[in-house]
Amino acid sequence: MKRDVFRTHTMEMVVQFHDTDAMQVVWHGNYLKYFEAAMTDMFRKSGFDLHKYYAESGYVFPITRTATRHHMPLMFNDVFTCRVDIVECKRRIVADYEIRRKSDNALCVSGRTEQVAVRTRDFKMEFEIPGEIQAVLRAK
Repeated sequence: MKRDVFRTHTMEMVVQFHDTDAMQVVWHGNYLKYFEAAMTDMFRKSGFDLHKYYAESGYVFPITRTATRHHMPLMFNDVFTCRVDIVECKRRIVADYEIRRKSDNALCVSGRTEQVAVRTRDFKMEFEIPGEIQAVLRAK
């Protein structure tokens, strides 16, 4: 099934020793950290300061759902890319991810996160992502 992708961003990283277990395999929870790093890098390279936006607007974007599928493990010192595809950004932010080992382009992990907009003054969930955030997520 074809899906719309509003924006794609790819970030290259290296598996650090502290991200691995005794067998030098990446601990499963660290893949979510890699997802977040790629999303943060996308905003940074767009010139959009999320922390400043939070301070000025009072909006935060908590993750409400995550899913990961582990295809092949990353190991200590592996160079890899994490690609984020924004597939929804009007009512919630939905991002699909792929982590691939750079040496052979092997798909290691795929996943998805979903986020909503919440006003911190009353912790009410909004039914639409603010326009400024939508604009960043829709930029090509």
